[in-house]
Amino acid sequence: MKKYLLIASIFSCIASIAQTFRSTDHLVHTFSIVAKDSVTGEMAVGVQSHWFGVGTEVPWAEAGIGAVATQSFVDKSYGPKALNLLKKGFTAQQTLDSLTKADAGREVRQVAIIDNNGAVAVFTGKNCIQYAKHIKGTNFSVQSNMMLGDQVCEFMAAAFKASYGKPLAERVLLALEAAQKAGGDIRGMQAAAIIVVPGKITESWNNKTVDLRIDDSPNPLKELRRLYTLHLAYQHMNNGDLATEKNDMTKAMNEYHAAMNLFPLNLEMQYWTAITLANNKQIEQALPMLRKIFLQEKNWKELTKRLPPVGLLTVSETDLKKILAL
Repeated sequence: MKKYLLIASIFSCIASIAQTFRSTDHLVHTFSIVAKDSVTGEMAVGVQSHWFGVGTEVPWAEAGIGAVATQSFVDKSYGPKALNLLKKGFTAQQTLDSLTKADAGREVRQVAIIDNNGAVAVFTGKNCIQYAKHIKGTNFSVQSNMMLGDQVCEFMAAAFKASYGKPLAERVLLALEAAQKAGGDIRGMQAAAIIVVPGKITESWNNKTVDLRIDDSPNPLKELRRLYTLHLAYQHMNNGDLATEKNDMTKAMNEYHAAMNLFPLNLEMQYWTAITLANNKQIEQALPMLRKIFLQEKNWKELTKRLPPVGLLTVSETDLKKILAL
């Protein structure tokens, strides 16, 4: 008799979920974090899941407005709807209450929102698959469902708090890595993403300071860490270019070397550093660098021939011949 009651209970639960689950909802069971940097004002959302392209489903953020993670039996509309309500002046909690109240499927949802004031609201429906929970803290919330173990949120919260003072993207990544150490998604790993936006409203084309996504990988967090390091390297390259424009060669070379230290095998970083040296009459330092680059990929020499006509290589004719003779 007990067996039949158990089976009946299971079918009743499935039927209940089926009544509220739409064909447009996806089963994005995952762990995530929404957070704000109390110093810079930046806001972020990070996520990892065994679900292809999770970065297109769960994380939503807008500069000067807020960040949202919508997951479990995910309703993607929670993202843009939440941001629109925050724009209208709703608090994070008012926004969440408005969305869940209107949603017949709320008990299979898991949603976290942080607004530009650092206020946090989070909801875990009673029908989210275990282990499912959330933890709210100062300027952050961590949430998870369908986890292998029951300490994922605790590991995430501890990692985020312990990393205070580091860049927000780094703190979010550390929290995601900690979640995986605690067991992570019971199905394993597949996709991950991090979005960081400024604390002040900016132009729509320039409203994300970090926007990284891994859609399909056996180890998406390792790949996300690699891309984040590359992101930092290119930030140094951009800073070096700006310093060059201002003729601050000391700063430019410091930035270029910082970039190469982060990603030493990247030929493009080496190449433009060498070209900058050549343009600033440090040809003897540039030549050995260019020689190594040309030996690894001959197309860089071909590119070098095309730089003088557009003013990107301004060396003398003698020095140009030295470069092309390498």
